[in-house]
Amino acid sequence: MKMNDKRAPAIYIQLKNRVTVPKGKGVMLRDVAYLIAGPELREKLDSILLLQPEQSDGNLILIDLLTIIPRIHELVPGADIQPIGEGRTIVQIEGPLEVRKPSIALFVLVWLLLFFGSALTIMNFHADVSMQEVHVRIVEMLTGRRDEHPYVFQVAYSLGIGFGMVVFFNHLFKKKWNEEPTPLEVEMFLYQKNIDHYVVHEEYSKLEHRQGSSGKKGEVP
Repeated sequence: MKMNDKRAPAIYIQLKNRVTVPKGKGVMLRDVAYLIAGPELREKLDSILLLQPEQSDGNLILIDLLTIIPRIHELVPGADIQPIGEGRTIVQIEGPLEVRKPSIALFVLVWLLLFFGSALTIMNFHADVSMQEVHVRIVEMLTGRRDEHPYVFQVAYSLGIGFGMVVFFNHLFKKKWNEEPTPLEVEMFLYQKNIDHYVVHEEYSKLEHRQGSSGKKGEVP
């Protein structure tokens, strides 16, 4: 007599790095994770409600994989859960966006500040390294005569600075020369990554503090 060996279903789960959920909406498993499972389980797993954010939770919530696995086991007892990647995700609660009319005056003010600020920075740098004398010396070496005002060389040098910045930052208005990230995009990515690490550390610290407080309250004197 043969017995039917019913194997536990395998569920592969990979948490997303950071997700955004509208304010007032519950956080579902499909919002924070990628799942690989049988078609009969996928829809049920996607609809698991992990938490309903409250005002006291703030706008950043940490969800750990250890809190997700028991919820999956409630729905699929004995499931073989295979985690992939990071074991936590950050949920950002975002309220409705306010559509504001762009301020032309503010745009012009910021543009002028950036323009004159960068221009003064370049001029001060050139003054510190005596760039004027360097240009005169280079022209003298190339032409054999000394010119105290090598305007042609300086104009070409100025255009070269602008062209070099365009190539370095890989950006001209909305046009990019290739798919490589710009230095600014890389810095923004690293900045966001550091913020995420800080949020994870702070949320775990708060969790340990809450667990410690609840443990002390539960002690019998």
